[in-house]
Amino acid sequence: MDSNATTERWITHYSSSHKILLVGEGDFSFSACLARAFRSASNMVATTIDSEATLCARLPSSELNIKDLQRLGCLVLHNVDVNFMASSSFYPLLARMKFNRIVYNFPHAGHFNMRETQHSVIQRHKDLLSGFFKSSSKMLKEDGEVHVAHRDDHPYNRWEIEELANEAGLILIEKVDFRSSQYAGYSNKRGGSVRSNDSFPLGNCPKTFKFSLKSS
Repeated sequence: MDSNATTERWITHYSSSHKILLVGEGDFSFSACLARAFRSASNMVATTIDSEATLCARLPSSELNIKDLQRLGCLVLHNVDVNFMASSSFYPLLARMKFNRIVYNFPHAGHFNMRETQHSVIQRHKDLLSGFFKSSSKMLKEDGEVHVAHRDDHPYNRWEIEELANEAGLILIEKVDFRSSQYAGYSNKRGGSVRSNDSFPLGNCPKTFKFSLKSS
């Protein structure tokens, strides 16, 4: 028997025994990091809103990460909008699945040649997260968790992600430091098409917000 198939492996909050959905994956380096730690990715689904051609042109490093993920058994999906991922009309395969962990690292609705402090920009980010939480709450196993890595300083703390999650039937269970150094090879990318291959500055206090379904 293959010992890799029976040995549970962990990296931070994530286990090879979890069914994991990762969304908004940038260059897929976070997914690839988990897959390497697990020595398999058959328990993972990794998605991006971009087409494969657009993504590989925008983020060249994504091509190798996608190949590695697929070789290790990950289901990689393109053109996935987090607002509709729970809808069988849009994504019939994905919508049927239930997950132990749903992960969205540093969500961002894109750059608009405006400041992050402007109300309209903050509202666009909030709308994105609201749609994500509503979808995720329908795709989570009863004891599952939704994880959002997010800056917890100004102006990002104005996104009110705890309130948005609460409106979608989720409740905060823990907030812990996000340390990118714990994820070998992970390279967080900027949202949108402006300098998209640059890293997004994580500031001094990025956190992983962990949510679960509210008790009925």
